Amino acid sequence: MLERRPVFPGVIEMNHQAGWRIGCNVYLVYDERDWSLIDIGYEESVDEIVELIRQMDFPLSQCRAIIATHADVDHIQGLAKLKAILKAPVLAHPLAVAPLEQGDRIKTFAEIAAQGVHLPMPPVKVDRTIVDGEILEIGSHRLEVWHTPGHTDSQLAFRMGDLFFSGDNIYRDGSVGAIDAHHGSNIPDFIASLQRIAASDVEWLLPSHGPIFRKDDDLLAATISRLQGYLTLADFGTCAPRWPLIEEWDRELAEGRLPAG
Repeated sequence: MLERRPVFPGVIEMNHQAGWRIGCNVYLVYDERDWSLIDIGYEESVDEIVELIRQMDFPLSQCRAIIATHADVDHIQGLAKLKAILKAPVLAHPLAVAPLEQGDRIKTFAEIAAQGVHLPMPPVKVDRTIVDGEILEIGSHRLEVWHTPGHTDSQLAFRMGDLFFSGDNIYRDGSVGAIDAHHGSNIPDFIASLQRIAASDVEWLLPSHGPIFRKDDDLLAATISRLQGYLTLADFGTCAPRWPLIEEWDRELAEGRLPAG
């Protein structure tokens, strides 16, 4: 049996457990023999993760759910394969159902032709949708579902006591999940989601990528301020609801103002 290396009581992060980076952060939440997974990552990682779970002596038949934080290929490409192995239900937000069940390669970022990304996206049946405010029970653990759109429209996060599984909302360096129109990103929603996290009294943020870190109000404030600047910049194209420069340009044209004027 492989010694379990929980990052917090009842929580194992599979990259920490392995001692090297397998892929996105995959969280195994457990109580006694009952357990669930939050995300799985790429299809190529499934066998290694399942073998780690076996070696830690978690009965595969006791997996209560495979939870998708959102429908991005780097989080859920392996869902169909994992579901076939574990025979466990897949849970996701209602807005993730179509891209997951259709294997939508554009919205999931599996196909980005301009960057040479051409990945398969195996479709997978979502067995149960979960929405903001629901409680997921894993043994005695209670995970409160938060819908935190912005990075994607289906982004979910989960509170468990003073722990917050924060998805792609924010990372330890203040970066956030990719903002892209094809992806269903929405900057005002992203800001609102970060403000909600900032206003909470959680102590630890457990992101979908990179190291776990203590909630840092200054970091969150700086990140929110940066995204607020994106509201009126063209950096993210149609994700910016306004571009004041164009309004200025219209006025200058109407006034006949020349560059030197």
